[in-house]
Amino acid sequence: MKLVCEKNKCAGCMACVDACPAKAVTVRDEVKCFNAVIDESKCLNCNLCHKICQQKNSPVHREPIYWKQGWSNSEETRKTSSSGGFAYELMKTFVGRGGYVCSCRFDKGLFTFYITNKIDELRSFSGSKYVKSNPVGIYKQIKELLKNGQQVLFVGLPCQVASLINFTNNNPNLFTVDLICHGTPSPKVLESFLKSKKIKLNDVEHIAFRTGDGFMVVPDGARLAGGNGQDYYIIPFIDGDSYTENCYSCEHASINRVSDITIGDSWGSKLPDEMKKNGVSLALCQTEKGRKLLEESDVTLYDVDIDAAKASNPQLVGPSKCTGHRDKLLSGVAKCIGYNSIIRRTYTKRYYRSLFRRVCRKIGLK
Repeated sequence: MKLVCEKNKCAGCMACVDACPAKAVTVRDEVKCFNAVIDESKCLNCNLCHKICQQKNSPVHREPIYWKQGWSNSEETRKTSSSGGFAYELMKTFVGRGGYVCSCRFDKGLFTFYITNKIDELRSFSGSKYVKSNPVGIYKQIKELLKNGQQVLFVGLPCQVASLINFTNNNPNLFTVDLICHGTPSPKVLESFLKSKKIKLNDVEHIAFRTGDGFMVVPDGARLAGGNGQDYYIIPFIDGDSYTENCYSCEHASINRVSDITIGDSWGSKLPDEMKKNGVSLALCQTEKGRKLLEESDVTLYDVDIDAAKASNPQLVGPSKCTGHRDKLLSGVAKCIGYNSIIRRTYTKRYYRSLFRRVCRKIGLK
């Protein structure tokens, strides 16, 4: 089997699929890992897939020149955002300049990418997506816009940003925002979890992974979490057990980044609690054009201690680590074992403690 990059280390960024003129590359989702496979009967040996691959050819990582924390000046935006609303305000400012914005949205059961130059469509990008997204096709569209002299702002995972930079030869009209990423599970994990709740992902119109009071999967407004506020999709995610193999050796999990701007939650912020209650965003700018975009956006900015930010965002120091549960969890999903059975076997003590609490609540005991 001929692969684009090292076996089991594919990030699933899909750039090689877009790059191949012979349509010879297929990315296989094997739950534990992704692999970009080359059909040798179609391959032209042009090596474009290898040149584009961010695993084989990573763009330059740069140290931040400017870092701030803060939030959108719009209360509505701040309340509907995962943290403080920096992402939305950056996109709104960029579209206001006459540019195009590309990011991930949930549409018809898929986490795909979309390009727009309309402010009223930007809300569809809001919210965290704790699952691997699929940018296939978007690289070509962005390259075509750049070729025609348009400016494009891309907001995505660090691996996707890196591949886009390669794909477009770091076009000066490309602006990039990467997200502080813990790691991403295969969509098959989410599908397995929802199936245990008798929900088909394809039937869901809207899905959230964070609410105002915690981390949980909320399809079409239905809260699936138990009394502790976390469900059995989020628990392995938070523990670092559900990601694909490449995430545990991610070279982008560092204070040095490939993007113009890096954003995430300002965990560990020393601002007063009253100011933090509606969420605080963190932004690291690696370039002057990133800094200018942030400063021109409709946001309130405060200084932030970069060492404190690193201490509270471990992925600014190094990649996530998994526990001893990962193999059992993902093997069960790959074998299509029922998700509840997987969790019971994998997180046995936690499972029965949660069951005991649910029974106690049901009979009126605390």
